Amino acid sequence: MPRPVPHVKPRALPEQDGESYPQLVALMRRLLEPGSGCPWDQGQTYASLRRYVQEEAAEVVDAIERGDRDELRDELGDLLFQVVFLTEIARTEGHFGPDDVIRGIVEKLVRRHPHVFGDEDGRDPSRVQRRWEEIKAQERADAGVGPRGPLEGVPRSLPGLARAQRVGRAAARQGFDWPDAAGPRAKVDEELAELDEAIAEGDPARVAAELGDVLLSLTNLARHLDVDAERTLHQTVRRFASRFEEAVARLPTSPLAASPEAWERAWEMAKSAAAADDA
Repeated sequence: MPRPVPHVKPRALPEQDGESYPQLVALMRRLLEPGSGCPWDQGQTYASLRRYVQEEAAEVVDAIERGDRDELRDELGDLLFQVVFLTEIARTEGHFGPDDVIRGIVEKLVRRHPHVFGDEDGRDPSRVQRRWEEIKAQERADAGVGPRGPLEGVPRSLPGLARAQRVGRAAARQGFDWPDAAGPRAKVDEELAELDEAIAEGDPARVAAELGDVLLSLTNLARHLDVDAERTLHQTVRRFASRFEEAVARLPTSPLAASPEAWERAWEMAKSAAAADDA
């Protein structure tokens, strides 16, 4: 029998920090005020704000990657603004308001941390994770929502590599996985061979499909090696972009006029310079 969702009250939550959040909510309401607010803001919808949520979240991640705390503060503010924006649109439509959003997340986090706010044992991280999933499932049952599909919790809007790894983890939880990294590593070779066949045939549709299989196999290998495929590719692209810009600066002529040999020399010099900077 599954254990029930715990009904616990917070033992001690941190005190609220001033009135900053209410000020942001008041500002947003002023922007959306009919007749005297901002026409651009008033013209936004849930759908139009999706791109800004994604962009601001990506900029938060970039600031974290760079270790720039001042920029992180600013980008978190931009992301929070999108949260308040969406919340105020919902409030004006009579769905929910900022207090509902905050109350909901506080209650959910307290409920899902019975080892912190209740009396359950929280010394084993894996047990804490299993309990979290049990509570989530029970919450859905209590709300009259049927069992989730095996992939229902994977957002479709995730970047491709990140979604591929999330799908792989979800499949693994259902028992569909290799026992170790040797399986997905062999799968990479298998898919590469099929890609070579597709290239030899010259069928663009099959080439695209087989290349997709190669990418999926690589994300599964990354998952088994405990490597974040999305972050790793971002880091590699950033490293390539930096070296490419350095190589262009070292070319004796314009990039389009440079010979293959000149490109090779410039690239090697850029690599050496990057290695010296990292030393």
